[in-house]
Amino acid sequence: MRKKYNPFRMQTLQKQTCRMAVTLFLLVALTSGISAQDADAILERVDRNMASDSRIMESSMTIRGKRSSRTVTSKSWGEGTNRAFTEYLSPAAERGTKMLKLEGQLWIYSPSTDRTIQISGHMLKQSVMGSDLSYEDMMDDRKLSEVYAATLSGEEMIDGRKTRVLVLTARVPDVPYHSQKLWIDAERYIPLKQEMYAKSGQLLKRTVMSDVRQVQGRWFPFVMIYKDMLKQGDGTEFKITSISFNEKIPEYLFSKAALKQ
Repeated sequence: MRKKYNPFRMQTLQKQTCRMAVTLFLLVALTSGISAQDADAILERVDRNMASDSRIMESSMTIRGKRSSRTVTSKSWGEGTNRAFTEYLSPAAERGTKMLKLEGQLWIYSPSTDRTIQISGHMLKQSVMGSDLSYEDMMDDRKLSEVYAATLSGEEMIDGRKTRVLVLTARVPDVPYHSQKLWIDAERYIPLKQEMYAKSGQLLKRTVMSDVRQVQGRWFPFVMIYKDMLKQGDGTEFKITSISFNEKIPEYLFSKAALKQ
């Protein structure tokens, strides 16, 4: 027997369907909002570990080329995001080379020629001493939360550590990488892995971080392996031998005159 059409029943079903759709939409929107808030909070905690008012550091950089490798040592002083001074200590061919970053500009002094040159424009994309790092990488040390919007995409294990995976999208135009992917240690809020992408989606560079230690109340990685995905070789291993935060740095270091001293 054919059921009789009931307009009131149909209206009730339509209202229930509409309510379910609205509820689902609100649930998705709320979940997305919470995820974005969680991602931003994670990124801010990462910045608190990685960024500082000032930093003094001694380090070695081993550049693993296709046929051979070499190690360069240096000492650097940094203040905020706009001022940094680096002096290379070894090998003999690099000893005395100095770099000064000052308010978005970069100068390099070479003792072999007794000349100071400014690195700018396309030159910033060039390799630092043949490494997998570019001058542009060294120049941009702004807080990630200031220049990227973050979303939480999941969780993964890296070397037995639980990590939260963040996808970062540039919120300002003047960044070397349009997007990034970070694997953040869920307990210590330090990146254990980082991938940097072009606007096209091409993977440009990868960094793996390890030997995480606590220094002056913050967690910090002491070993970083950088790999330029567009060049040959086994990457560049950057090791910190000593580091201290928020110390007073002599003002004269942040001047062009210091390059020849």
